[in-house]
Amino acid sequence: MVVCDNASTDGTSAYLATLTDPRLKRLTLTKNSGGAGGFEAALRFAQAQHPSAWYMLMDDDAYPSTGTVAAFHARAREDYDVWLSGVRYPGGDICDMNRPWRNPFWRASLFLAAVFKGRAATHLGAQAFARGSITEVDGGSFVGQFISRRALTRAGFPRGDLFIYADDVLFCLALRRAGGLIAFDPALAFVHDCNTLTQDSARLISPLWKVYFYHRNLTLAYRQSAGPLLFWPLIALKSLSWLAKAGRYGPAKRSYLSLLGKALQDALNGRTGNSAEEIEAFILPQAPANESAAKATGRKP
Repeated sequence: MVVCDNASTDGTSAYLATLTDPRLKRLTLTKNSGGAGGFEAALRFAQAQHPSAWYMLMDDDAYPSTGTVAAFHARAREDYDVWLSGVRYPGGDICDMNRPWRNPFWRASLFLAAVFKGRAATHLGAQAFARGSITEVDGGSFVGQFISRRALTRAGFPRGDLFIYADDVLFCLALRRAGGLIAFDPALAFVHDCNTLTQDSARLISPLWKVYFYHRNLTLAYRQSAGPLLFWPLIALKSLSWLAKAGRYGPAKRSYLSLLGKALQDALNGRTGNSAEEIEAFILPQAPANESAAKATGRKP
């Protein structure tokens, strides 16, 4: 097991120093590179130091259910380059943000369904989780994702320059374009012990600096999934939708709009590599004296 200590400041480093199991390998980064940077660094380390046919990925707040690793090894897996797990909250509900998905821009019938049904048409639902059979898909979350060495050869490593959000989406799209195959197996069960979805009807992104990474990286993902022709009308519609949400941020509205504008500009120009600190510094000149990122309540949908 490789644990990537992503320049943590919460006592993780001291805790890891107390562990002596030789099967645990610790990779310590000197700078917080976000989830995307952590995945890239850990996979590069594992590939170089402990090469394997398969790598199992998880977030710091996720873990495999009992029997998942055994279930993975219980059947031949070589027909697919990546296997996705069924991810649920601790209470048993399906974790919506980790549902496997199909790209509607690659299938006319799915595109039409997505126009009327949205995510319900493109993301696997309860039926796929319950039936126990394999479903071929176009992508899914890094939470509980089993990546083959062949997949890394085809698609390259995840993009650490994205910091957070959509690194798994762009990796899966790159793999599919390279001819790789991805499958969902509900027998591979993961728990995501997180509190990302807010019950607040406003569904705001908090802290505010995440607005930049969310919209920049989602724009990059839309560009890859929609292709050169459909991307422009799509991003025009999405931008209107994002602009319409500005009023929900109250006193942080101006900062939200500034972050959104920078996100779109950087995405369209292919600029990545920002840190959270750089984006926080960008916010400050935009905010009035009584405004801060902390006033944006709620969490990323």
